[in-house]
Amino acid sequence: MYLVYIVQCSDKSLYTGITNDLERRFSQHKNKKGGGYTQSHKVEEVVYTEQAETRGDALKREAEIKSWRREKKLALIKMVG
Repeated sequence: MYLVYIVQCSDKSLYTGITNDLERRFSQHKNKKGGGYTQSHKVEEVVYTEQAETRGDALKREAEIKSWRREKKLALIKMVG
């Protein structure tokens, strides 16, 4: 199982990624070890997750969400929050 996730950074920007271990991946982001974007943007919290059956499914969903405007991402986050 994979997770598609969105983290919010200290500048309120959003980063979308995939993982099969959210705790490990979030720790990597916090310690500037994973993801070029999060190396230069301090991550604050995971604001959204959704499950995907396969890595391929997760990659497709990640690409879809990344293509969205910020407002649509915020609406997705609000829908589950």
